[in-house]
This record gives sequence, C-alpha cells and structure tokens, in this order.
Amino acid sequence: MLVSFSVAGHRPGNETGSDRLDHGVRPPPSARRPHPAARTDPSSRRRTSVTQPATAQHPRTAAPAGAAAAGHEPDLGLPAERGSGLLIAVLAFAGIVVAVMQTLLIPVIGQLPQLLHTSLSNATWAMTATLLSGAVATPIMGRLGDLYGKKRMTLVSIGTVVVGSLVAAVSSQLLLVVAGRAIQGFAMGAIPLGIGLMRDSLPKERLGSALALMSSSIGVGGALGLPVAAYIAQHFSWHMLFYVAAALGAVSFALVAFAVPESKVRAKGRFDIAGTIGLTAGLLAVLLPITKGGGWGWTNPRTLGLGAVGVVILVLWGVVELRLRDPLVDLRTTARRQVLLTNLAAITIGISFYAMSLVFPQLLELPTATGYGLGQSLLVAGLTVAPMGIAMMLVSPLSARISAAFGAKTSLILGMLVIGGGYGAAQGLMNAVWQVALVSALVGAGIGLAYSALPTLILGAVDPSESGAANGVNTLMRSIGTSVSSALLGTVLARNTVHFGGAEVPDMTGFRISLGIATGAIALGVLLAAFLPSARRAVRRTGHPAQPPAPAPADAPALVEAPAE
Repeated sequence: MLVSFSVAGHRPGNETGSDRLDHGVRPPPSARRPHPAARTDPSSRRRTSVTQPATAQHPRTAAPAGAAAAGHEPDLGLPAERGSGLLIAVLAFAGIVVAVMQTLLIPVIGQLPQLLHTSLSNATWAMTATLLSGAVATPIMGRLGDLYGKKRMTLVSIGTVVVGSLVAAVSSQLLLVVAGRAIQGFAMGAIPLGIGLMRDSLPKERLGSALALMSSSIGVGGALGLPVAAYIAQHFSWHMLFYVAAALGAVSFALVAFAVPESKVRAKGRFDIAGTIGLTAGLLAVLLPITKGGGWGWTNPRTLGLGAVGVVILVLWGVVELRLRDPLVDLRTTARRQVLLTNLAAITIGISFYAMSLVFPQLLELPTATGYGLGQSLLVAGLTVAPMGIAMMLVSPLSARISAAFGAKTSLILGMLVIGGGYGAAQGLMNAVWQVALVSALVGAGIGLAYSALPTLILGAVDPSESGAANGVNTLMRSIGTSVSSALLGTVLARNTVHFGGAEVPDMTGFRISLGIATGAIALGVLLAAFLPSARRAVRRTGHPAQPPAPAPADAPALVEAPAE
C-alpha cells in the first residue's frame, strides 16, 4: 500500500536531518493538516509529490519503494555480526589502499627528475596529476554511485588503482607515468562511496564507528603507506612501487566484489554530463595554478589568468546547476549551514594535515650537519611519521562515542583543538626523533577525531539518496585544503632556505612558519565549527526513545507540509 506525501519547501530528498527526525514516522491526522497560512501563501513554498512505501521506518534508513530498508545487516550469507564486521573491514581496507596512492612517490620525489629523464618542474606532474584527478573524481563518482549503485562505482574506482598502476609501472617516460598517476587519482571516489555504502547497509549501533574509520582511512593509508613505500624504494626498483599498488588494488577489488552488498538506495534523475564537464574544467583551472604557482610565479599572467578563468567557469557552472532539475551537485543542499560549515572546516583540516606531511619528513632526513636536521634515512623517517596513522585508527571508535554522546560537532571541535595543541607543542619538540614521533601521534589523534566527525555531520543533513555526492564534495574540500597547503607552505619553505652541500634546503625558520600557518588554519576551523547547529537528541536523558505518534490507517493518504526554508 502506497502513501502519497507532498513535501513543501524543496525537491524530494532535500530534507535536513532535523526534518527527517520530525517526519521519520507517519504523523497523526492533526499534524497532517497544513497550516492555513501555508495553503494561502504559495510563494513561500514549492510543492513536490513523493511516493513512498507505507512504513514507520526512519527515512534515513528507509530505502525507496521496492528496496530493502537500509540500516539492516548486509546479507552476505554470514552471521549478522560477522557480516557487518567484514563489510567494515573491507571498505576500510579499500579506503587505505586508495589513500596510499597519494603518498606512493613521496620517498622518491627528489629522484624523479633523474628517474623520468626530465626537469624538476615537469617531474612534479607525477604528483600533481593524482591530486587534480582525485579532486575532480570525488563529487562525480559520488553522484554516479547515487544514481547507478555505490558498490558498482566503488569497484570502478578501485579498478583505476590497478589500471593506473600498471600504466605507470611499464615505462620510465614522463607522459605514461603522469597518465597512470592521473588514472590512479580517480580512485579517491571510493572514499565517499564507501561512506555511503556503510550508511545504507549497517545497523545504527555500528554505523558511527564504521564511518569514523572510513573517513580516517585517508590519513591512515597515507601515514602507514609512507614507510612501506620508503622500504620498497630503498631495496627495489621504483617501478616496484606501482606493481605493489596494482596488487593491493586487485586484492581490494576482489574483497569488495565478494563481501560488500550493493545498496538499494538510489537517487532518481539523470546524470548531469554538462555539469560534469563544467565542474571538471573549473576545478582544473583553479587548482592547477594553485599547485604550480610556486614554479610559474604567483604574479605570472598564466597563473593569474588561468585562476580567473577557473573562477568564472565555476560561477557560471553554479548558476546553471541551480536551474537544473537533476544537478551534479545540489548547491541548495550544499548551502545549508551544517553542510557549508562542515565543508569549510574540512578545508582548514586539509591545510593543517598536509603541513605535517611536508615538514616532518624533510626535517628528519636533513643531515645533522645543518644544525637542525635529524639525519635519518627514508625508512626511519617514514616509521617516525607512521604513529600518525596508528593514532587515527585508535581514536576512530572514541570519536564515534563522543559523537553519539555529545554530537559530531563536539568531536570535530575537540579534534581540531588537539591538532592545534600538537602543532603548538611542535614548536619546541623538533630536536629528536622521539619528539617528532610524539607530535605525529598527537596530531594524528586530532585529525582522526576531526575527520571521523565530518561524514556524520554531512549525512545528518542530506537525504540518503544524496549521500555519495555530498560526501564526494566534502572529500573535494579536503583535497582543496591539501592543494592550498602544498602551494602556500611550498612557497614559505622555498623562501626560507640555507645553502648546504651545494643546494638550497629549508631552514628551521621555514619549518616553524609552516607549522604556525597550520595552527592558524585550524584555529579558523574551530571558529567555523563553533557556528554549526547543535545536535538534536533523538533519545531522552532517561535513555528511552521518544514514543512515535500512533500511525493513521494504512489506506489514508498523508499530506505533510514542511515549512519553507
């Protein structure tokens, strides 16, 4: 039996988390009567008819008509607890594999010009290509997953790890390596898709910790992959880095294909091809001068012109997207306070996260003869930074508990305060390996708390059918933060150098300024997070859930009027 809902104020699937809390169960007849003012003021709202199955389930966990309800144990042919645990482990492993692609070449970045027989400026394209393609891929793959299946598009994303790695592994020619790295970047779409799959498949009591782990996998993979990549680079050919990445991708692909059920939650509509082209062109035009501005020159006409063109393209893209019925990114949803502030906070976290990845390895590897370098090998440097990834994994369950008890806003702010404290402590703790390891663990714990809160905040404000695209945009914001950090801190380090061994190397002043910038960015993030709406408690202090209103007869249509935003 179907019940017809007429939702006012926005198109289907755009209700906020609080809206879904209010309308998650069928209201009594009195609540279904629209206010007289609502009936006489058509200009204040837009009415859209939505057909849903008659159910008392929370819409956050209710699939569309004909679909199995989300929020239940996945049907893997295994015991329920084991099935959920396997799904979480497999998706988290996929996230870690994808994140490893970001740091894969860091151990050999100084040798890339010789390895690729090119100049330093050209060799950096092997890093830039992955960053740019990953930034573009996350919202696009998220939207495709919402429309055509999150598991299906997760497999496509992981498949690009295998293909891109093999393309880059078979040659030392710059063009092929850059092409392979660009293909690898599309794997970043697996992060928001994995978050969406967890939301659609896991029971409520396991969802919080699972989302925390999946979101943190970006940092975990980067931190843990660094020492492994350093070991391979020291003892084998650099091509082996790509072959190992391809093997990891193949294993992850097989695990996802076997252990992860396809989500039955689907968005309705068509894929916005024109919007995809516009967003891709705009992002590339903006991010390219940001990442290459240090080499081109920040006042170079190419840098300024390309950046201006990118801004114009994105503005025009936004105007067109607002007029479409099925946009690539729902900008009205993105403009909601909770979504907007969460995305802005994600940029500041991305800036601070990259600072540690840029400063600490260089500090550890510089010779002791400089007076401040710690003289460690690539492998030891990687192992010293690895506590960051371990700390992120360990605090993920804690972040979920804090979010459940006090709200994800609290977990986000607490995480950023820990990051700021870690960077503040680093100003006086850069004189020994153990000090750098301690700061890495402290900052990693903060990043784990903050990253874990981001998907919870996003999912609490968007419809399940938009979870992939919404988390894709949030992941994009982290990538933008990383790009800005790379350009800004790279410029700072390039301008604060000393002459040593026939080359210019960053000095301690540059390191301190970089960490100070990271501290300032995270302070801005705390300020933004302070304006996030407070969490609404679905359960009373007594621990008993609020009693839902008695349902109306099954054959009675229900008309729900949502207030205009």
